[in-house]
Amino acid sequence: MTVAPAPASPAVAQSGPPAAGAADLALAAELRVTLGRATRRLKAERGDAGLSDPQFNVLAILLREGPTSPGRLAEHERIAAPAMTRTVGCLADRGLVSKQEHPTDGRQVVVSLTPEGEAEVAETRRRRDAWLSARLAGLEADERAVLVQAAEILRRITTS
Repeated sequence: MTVAPAPASPAVAQSGPPAAGAADLALAAELRVTLGRATRRLKAERGDAGLSDPQFNVLAILLREGPTSPGRLAEHERIAAPAMTRTVGCLADRGLVSKQEHPTDGRQVVVSLTPEGEAEVAETRRRRDAWLSARLAGLEADERAVLVQAAEILRRITTS
């Protein structure tokens, strides 16, 4: 009677090049860590008001999308409405947003960006752009060209 050969050990099976799935997972992990670091570093560049990330996000949303309700802001940021109400209240106390009565529903308010809030967003973005520009200036032309391509790829990934 002949004996079938023993199956390859796991070490032998893994000795070849990694499967495409494993390579994608490794790249995904590297991108997650690197993009997280970049995001945290950019967020450290803040305007003069010393806002928290959620507070700055509210100002940026209002600048981009215009006046809206605290409920819509909460939905956008995926947080509970009471938490957004506190955030909006804090921003209003600092003069960065204003609250007006909703034109058709007296139970609601509409939150708007004030000129001071708009200036805070502009200053924060200016500082973040300046920090990143200074880092880019230290790169070789071919490295910057790679980043142009990577930015487009990341844009496609994040909007798909």
